[in-house]
Amino acid sequence: MNQSATGTLFMIDIQKGSLEISRIFAANRTLVWRAWTEADLLDQWWAPKPWRCETKHMDFREGGRWIYAMVGPNGERHGAVQRYSEILKEVFFRGEDAFADEEGNINGLLPVATWENVFTDVVEGTLVKTFVQYPNPEALQEVLNMGMEEGLKMAHGNLDEVLGDLVA
Repeated sequence: MNQSATGTLFMIDIQKGSLEISRIFAANRTLVWRAWTEADLLDQWWAPKPWRCETKHMDFREGGRWIYAMVGPNGERHGAVQRYSEILKEVFFRGEDAFADEEGNINGLLPVATWENVFTDVVEGTLVKTFVQYPNPEALQEVLNMGMEEGLKMAHGNLDEVLGDLVA
């Protein structure tokens, strides 16, 4: 279990190839849900700085996809796709996440994860718990080696800033 200074809790189970990530955001559930499900808001926080997120296409519905790229400070691009399988508005959404080309075609050489994001009201705002499952321990270790934990903690910090601006 790793607790960051910014409050993101990462619980890693290498043997099971799974992660549980928790963070409380100081905003109501409706606003936090929007930040996780609307492209214009996701683009403001999803990438760890100095990278930025750039949405190519988003269709947030069951069976829909979010195709985006992480764009580095020197213009380098890493594509990804999320495919939504089940959505219960402001409660949870789940699906798959994978590295992809600019058209959203999955890169079969890199790990594909299944995940679920769950949103719960708490006194301080909204708790978001993310459950991530990789096909095996090696796949999880590969994304951890790529900096997933640090990157997501930084992105969560970005989301705090975005939510602060939206609430003000």
